[in-house]
Amino acid sequence: MYFVKEETSSTYEEKKSKFIAYLTPYNQFDSLMKKLREEHPKARHFVYAYRYLNEFNQIVENSSDDGEPRGTSGKPSLNVLAGNELINSAVIIIRYFGGIKLGTGGLVRAYSDAVNLVINNSELIKYEDKQKVTLKVDYSRLSKIEYILNELEIEVSNKEFQNEVTLFLLVTKEQKLELENQLPIDLQLNN
Repeated sequence: MYFVKEETSSTYEEKKSKFIAYLTPYNQFDSLMKKLREEHPKARHFVYAYRYLNEFNQIVENSSDDGEPRGTSGKPSLNVLAGNELINSAVIIIRYFGGIKLGTGGLVRAYSDAVNLVINNSELIKYEDKQKVTLKVDYSRLSKIEYILNELEIEVSNKEFQNEVTLFLLVTKEQKLELENQLPIDLQLNN
């Protein structure tokens, strides 16, 4: 599975109709939709589709045809997201009608092509299921531990400095096992 970290846009044209597709992280979907509706007051349709993981690691999906004939835009856009294994991502396609009707098959192709185009122009990041762990470290060992974390490409989400340093880490199962193997015996990871 993959996700996008930042917004990307691409424009696709079909028989004088313009399809402007925006691919964005899911957590920015609502604010982007509001912004696009303000920036494009003359656009005919704001079709969208999104997929994200909920707190139970289940994929939640939704889409809207926004006035296009039923099943010709939102669902095909969602199918393209699913086919590219995208999660925690949303796509919004703005359509400016060019005066020539595309028909249902033409709409399905145009929306699918617009979403494929924006995906191909985006940087996709491989999704890894990470868990949060904490690691308590004496100040004297901090630089050595940070070196190990850097070598294992482990993300440090936060640090607290008190009597000792508490490191808050985001790790995959594999990284956690490797880290436990490399840590000095008296250091403990806590979930």
